[in-house]
Amino acid sequence: MLRLCRVWILGALLFLSACSSTFVYNRLDFLLPWYLDDYAELNREQETYLDELLSPFLAWHRTQELPSYVSILGGIEDSLNRPLTPAAAAAIFDEFQTAWFRLEGESLEWLLNLGTQLSDEQIADFLQALWKQQDEFEEEYLERSDEEFYQDSYDNLLDRSQDYLGTVSEKQRELLRQSSRGLLRSDKAWLQERADWFTQLGILLEREPQWQQRVREAVVARRETISPEYLRIYEHNMSIIYDVVAQLLNERSERQDRHLRNKLSELREDLEVLIAQGKGPAGTPSG
Repeated sequence: MLRLCRVWILGALLFLSACSSTFVYNRLDFLLPWYLDDYAELNREQETYLDELLSPFLAWHRTQELPSYVSILGGIEDSLNRPLTPAAAAAIFDEFQTAWFRLEGESLEWLLNLGTQLSDEQIADFLQALWKQQDEFEEEYLERSDEEFYQDSYDNLLDRSQDYLGTVSEKQRELLRQSSRGLLRSDKAWLQERADWFTQLGILLEREPQWQQRVREAVVARRETISPEYLRIYEHNMSIIYDVVAQLLNERSERQDRHLRNKLSELREDLEVLIAQGKGPAGTPSG
């Protein structure tokens, strides 16, 4: 499941913005291996193999996924011309989540292929890095008081609002404060779900025969076997998020409306540039 900062609808757009920045996107073939190196150090042969795996993945994303992002943005821009309901906000998020699952599924394939090239020591280092990050998250999130949790939630909501609306009024800030107070703490449940997954992953990465297929099945099952407690918290928090998104957008000022539309327009233009760059001279996808 996605963490609170990710499920904030405007935060999802911020994620899209980061991924669609022309400079950053065109360096994905560099950034993805660099990020992977945080978990397992690759040798030169493995880096070359990863480059070969990433080429079709990036081509798929540019030709198949980016046009769908443009379509989603077009729907969001159209929704600004009429009152937004919480249900409509939920539908927008569902589109982003579906796109995320497609990206997750496609990237899983090159990760599994790379996994065949890693040594047992590299796999052990990878798992150790995941557990180290888990410990850091537990220290960061579980040691917070409830007041610190509410303040962090408010700060996140405010940051995302300002990213897409510009300066927010005191009335809007108060709405965000009240909304953050209504959120339930999901950190403990989320971290438990994460720890359970890492334990399962450790067994799968012993790489017994047919291990890749079992990983695929486990990833899909993970979405469908969320604990009832975490699901309850998640659905409660999401209902608050959808409601506050609808209220903010419906009550935005003319200045905020211009700021939001300009932001969305810039995102769409970035995506269209990237799509054009991914096509050859005859308009066909380039490798």
